[in-house]
Amino acid sequence: MSPYPLRLEGHLDEPLSRWLWLVKWLLAIPHFVVLFFLYVGAFFVWVISLFAILFTGRFPRGLFDYQLGVMRWTWRVAFYTFSALGTDRYPPFSLDDHPDYPARLDVDYPDHLSRGLVLVKWWLLAIPQLLIITVLAGGGYGIGLIGLLVFFAAVALLFTGRYPRSMFDFIMGLNRWYFRVNLYIALMTDQYPPFRLDQGEDEPLPGGTAPTGVTPAPV
Repeated sequence: MSPYPLRLEGHLDEPLSRWLWLVKWLLAIPHFVVLFFLYVGAFFVWVISLFAILFTGRFPRGLFDYQLGVMRWTWRVAFYTFSALGTDRYPPFSLDDHPDYPARLDVDYPDHLSRGLVLVKWWLLAIPQLLIITVLAGGGYGIGLIGLLVFFAAVALLFTGRYPRSMFDFIMGLNRWYFRVNLYIALMTDQYPPFRLDQGEDEPLPGGTAPTGVTPAPV
């Protein structure tokens, strides 16, 4: 099992408040506003990058770093809110990596990308994966299977003060799948997302070894 160029981590930041999840959507509004404008920029970056790859076979590094920053910001906010509820620490307003934050995301920069694939991978080749993540996210991030499972975890947290560990590991696997597909359609890699649910806080170790205490569930 070869590693995917995207590495997504999320460490359950216990103890968690029993009730804070009820208002996190409100607390995160400033992030949602900023992300809206970042996504507008990301769309134009995507269009420019498509033509850059088509003519040069390379994703301009500055544009790549911008897309990566938007993905990092998105994952931190998602982890704080209703795609994981894995921490009560407020996400930083930043495109940069923050090693001290419990949710992290990184992507290997590709030296070369296929000029031909760039025309079809983001729609035709991605169709099977897009159907899957529509189920995971319900057509809008934080809804669908991910949102449903996080809601069950939130109810458990409210009444028991504990986040079910097995449910958290499964939710992390679903989020990992979602972001891998988004990386592919963002043109940031030619490596097709695996049909594989890698559960747990950390990415699988090289050679296919699962993170400690977690066994990957093939799908």
